[in-house]
Amino acid sequence: MLMIHIKKYYEGITSEEIPTNRYSSLAISPVHIHKDKKAHKEALLVLGDEIVSHIHGRRMPVMSYSSDTASTRVAAEH
Repeated sequence: MLMIHIKKYYEGITSEEIPTNRYSSLAISPVHIHKDKKAHKEALLVLGDEIVSHIHGRRMPVMSYSSDTASTRVAAEH
């Protein structure tokens, strides 16, 4: 169920849908308690792979760092 929540959260904050065709084709969900442990494990791994593949496949903006914007002061807690 956690992986489903991760998928929904990601889709909510990015407005991108993660395609989960392989997961959907397994016809298993976390509430299918009558399915065996092996089927749930396979579904979990497939869903995780689809989420990670989607995130890795999207182009992230390149951020540059300039030392000019860095502060020369250091904060320390006592």
